Amino acid sequence: MTQRLLLLLLLTATLAARAQDDESIYRLELGGGVGMALPYTDVKDKMGAGAQLIARFPLNPRMAIKTALSYYSLKGSTDDVSNYYPTTATTPSDERLRYKVSDALLNLYGMYELHFLPYGYEKGYQGYKRLVPYIQLGLGAVYGKAGKAFTLDMPLGVGAKYKVGARLNLGVDYTMHFTLSDKLDGLDAPLGIKSSLFRNKDHYGSLNITLTYDLNPRCPTCNKY
Repeated sequence: MTQRLLLLLLLTATLAARAQDDESIYRLELGGGVGMALPYTDVKDKMGAGAQLIARFPLNPRMAIKTALSYYSLKGSTDDVSNYYPTTATTPSDERLRYKVSDALLNLYGMYELHFLPYGYEKGYQGYKRLVPYIQLGLGAVYGKAGKAFTLDMPLGVGAKYKVGARLNLGVDYTMHFTLSDKLDGLDAPLGIKSSLFRNKDHYGSLNITLTYDLNPRCPTCNKY
């Protein structure tokens, strides 16, 4: 009888511990971040401040899907550009094009995150790590207000995130956004040279610091995945 009771207590403790581990895995993260963007366009760009809203959907400790809505300021001018921009792209003249932009970029995208280590608050038997690096790639759309340009965005980047608490995540990431438009800054082929795919198009890189909170824990009595 005593042996059966000890076995029952051991089994109960094991199941409770595993349930606690499962409860540390959540289906949703919500939060936001601040950052900056450096555009690569036809003007001499300046670093612009920005902010974003984030929803992340963890698939398992090594993978997640992230969606983000971002806003970045876009500022620059042609004053210090080494290329000669004529007043019109098709009719060169002695007068240099004088152009300034002070507007914004709006970006909505989804990304797949692949962690190099299993991500979690408690190490446990799964070997979770509170600090993990990751790579990310995805697809989205960006709108340049200066040129009223709406185009495809293909983001690719790297990042790292840290479990500050059981439900709190601090992250930093750098993402390069490749677009299919040359009008994000309001200038469309100022040299009169048309291009295809990503060549001679407007792109930008973004560096962000984010903070998210875990919601919707997985059911501890259900299968883990």
